[in-house]
Amino acid sequence: MTTHQNNATSAAQSKYAYCSVQHSHSEEVTPPLIVAELSGNHQGKLENAIALMDLAHKCGADMIKIQTYTEDSLTIDCDRPEFLLKDGLWKGNTYYDLYKKAKTPREWMEPLFAHARENSIFLFSSPFCQDDVDVLEKAGCPVYKIASFELNYPQLIAYCAQTGKPLVMSTGLASLEEIDAAVQTARDNGCTDLTILHCESHYPADPRTFNLNTIPFFKERYHCKAGLSNHAIGNTLDIAATVLGADMIEKHFALYRNSGVDAAFSMTPEELTSLKQETVTTALALGVKGVRLSQDDMTARQMRRSVYLTRSLRAGEVLTEDDVRIIRPSCGLEPYRLPQLLGKRATHDLTAPLPLSADDFA
Repeated sequence: MTTHQNNATSAAQSKYAYCSVQHSHSEEVTPPLIVAELSGNHQGKLENAIALMDLAHKCGADMIKIQTYTEDSLTIDCDRPEFLLKDGLWKGNTYYDLYKKAKTPREWMEPLFAHARENSIFLFSSPFCQDDVDVLEKAGCPVYKIASFELNYPQLIAYCAQTGKPLVMSTGLASLEEIDAAVQTARDNGCTDLTILHCESHYPADPRTFNLNTIPFFKERYHCKAGLSNHAIGNTLDIAATVLGADMIEKHFALYRNSGVDAAFSMTPEELTSLKQETVTTALALGVKGVRLSQDDMTARQMRRSVYLTRSLRAGEVLTEDDVRIIRPSCGLEPYRLPQLLGKRATHDLTAPLPLSADDFA
């Protein structure tokens, strides 16, 4: 395996590592990293892939992901029944024909990653075999994603982990034992920065089938970052995942809902912009565990109630409840302190209305 890494790639890894630290250790809730997956929505044209990458970045995606494979990375050219897709979006295709049509060719990797570096775009990829990893290493890929259907492919997980790059792994269709094994394989082969994404591997996925509590479960079980790979339409699940502490949310991205092989379950540019804004707002709204007052809150506290003297007193007179009212604004004594002053004598003449002060009484 080659280990090509230029300065731009190092900077990209630093950015990801910085985000990892922020998500793992900050007391405040931070917004999840939003990943726009281009998949085959480039419709077989490099210029479309570059345009989609630029558009996703402009619409607020923190990271752009592609898939690096050939049809031979995934299957063989065979038309026997088990190689034929019998239902779903791609019904009637053989695996080989589908992947041939949907692939992001290996020869695109160098220009795509070069464009990303030149435009400060964080681009990474899912490889599907060791040869794909080698191509991505030469192109300077900073992070590797293991797709959910590849989670039972320990040879690929190990090969990616051995690069020393951060790993993201989707878990759709995997049992807990299989996820345990995949995590162990990654760590045994040198992975020290792992993100596990809960995923429903159906296209599109039914929101009612998601078990989003898996996200904090993964964090606790594996002591790593966790998030959501979401193939459902709409932002509801993504907001819920943000509340549950998701560090990353990945969704497919297309120009229109009918502009690509995966477009039917992809977010549009407008939806990506909305997703970014809503997850940021949600994270800010969650804030910290405990009570926190902002400067605006402190200013607004002036409109709370306090104790005012409403009948003038001469020096020596005793303060009674008839002499005061608890009113706005908050310029006088805190109401909870009034019982401490009732029955005490004024130390000097007091002219009402007057914010009450403990210093005015013996």
